[in-house]
Amino acid sequence: MAKKDNSMSERTLVLCVDRDDDLGVKARVKTPIVGREQSINAAVSLALRDPEEPDSNAIFEAVRIYDHLREVSPDKKHGECQIATITGSELGDVGADKKLVAELNDVLKAFPATEVVLVTDGFADEVILPLVQSRVPVTSVRRITVRHSKSIEETVWLFSRYLKMLIENPKYSRYALGLPGMLLVVLGVLSALNLLIYAWIAFLIVFGMFLFIKGFMLDKAIRDFYIWVKEYSPPPFPVQIANFAAIAGFLLMALGVYLGGNQVAAFASSAGLITPAQWLSMLPRLLGTFLSQSIFLIVVGICVLLLGRTIRWFFEHDSRLLRTIVIIVVVAWSWQIFYQASQILIDPTLAYDTLVFAIIVGIILAVASVLVTSLIHKMYADFFREKESKIEES
Repeated sequence: MAKKDNSMSERTLVLCVDRDDDLGVKARVKTPIVGREQSINAAVSLALRDPEEPDSNAIFEAVRIYDHLREVSPDKKHGECQIATITGSELGDVGADKKLVAELNDVLKAFPATEVVLVTDGFADEVILPLVQSRVPVTSVRRITVRHSKSIEETVWLFSRYLKMLIENPKYSRYALGLPGMLLVVLGVLSALNLLIYAWIAFLIVFGMFLFIKGFMLDKAIRDFYIWVKEYSPPPFPVQIANFAAIAGFLLMALGVYLGGNQVAAFASSAGLITPAQWLSMLPRLLGTFLSQSIFLIVVGICVLLLGRTIRWFFEHDSRLLRTIVIIVVVAWSWQIFYQASQILIDPTLAYDTLVFAIIVGIILAVASVLVTSLIHKMYADFFREKESKIEES
């Protein structure tokens, strides 16, 4: 039997990556770019806008590699090949990587490559390469660097170019100009106030604040918070009700705990409890005092919290609605049980028949609520089946 030739399944993608999106910022070219002619047009547009831009050279190099692969196998005996260019974002960081990955996925959907020849300008290769390798094997990497003359004139020109980048590029100007500018302003204020003797202290404070902010990434946290506030959209109405009920419920529970603790502190002060032995001997009384003053608000807070969830489950046709109703009934009646128990802890001579009666009634209420909710679930099965069908479809 003849050996099966797997070369026909080889699909090589010559991929050019522009992580800082010079194509979009300078040439206003939309990406991803797929195809030889489209790549040449994009490179020409970028070169016309900025002849010094190395990304245009990288695209031309990708076209050269693509043409070479086509010359090696014009009849596609060694597989197919395609050329594409993807870009990130001028802001860099996570946003650029997400855009790169999204455009790479679009290219791979149109041309499901089995291998990639990666072409870059050498900028941030350590970031780009893992992103591509995680989705398709990279068989070759070509880095394009622009050659410069060693003459003094071109050295001065190159230095002025990077100096201009430090001044105009926000990613570098904040460090090269922002921090020294802040220090100069502080020194100017101190000089006007005849307080230059504190210049070193001011320098340490400003530089320390800068290091603190950058070290804990507070600037990114503030930026992310601003973006979150700017792009925030309110959740659905049932979720808003549940969140409001949760906040109100926790507030009531906290208030109940505060009132119970305050009553215990007042009793301990009036009783003159000092030593641990005295506290231990009065522990049942203290616990009873705390429960009698706090249990009502704690139970109401829990019921309010659960009621908000019940409203949400109702609007969402969720079967958890019935279980939550059972819990509300049990928790609401537990107030009577805990209150009767607190009275016995405060005064052990009281009869406990009321506590036993409350427990029995609580058990009956729990069983009755389970039976009633089970009956409701059977009667209105279609109401909850809608939610279950949506979950299965998703």
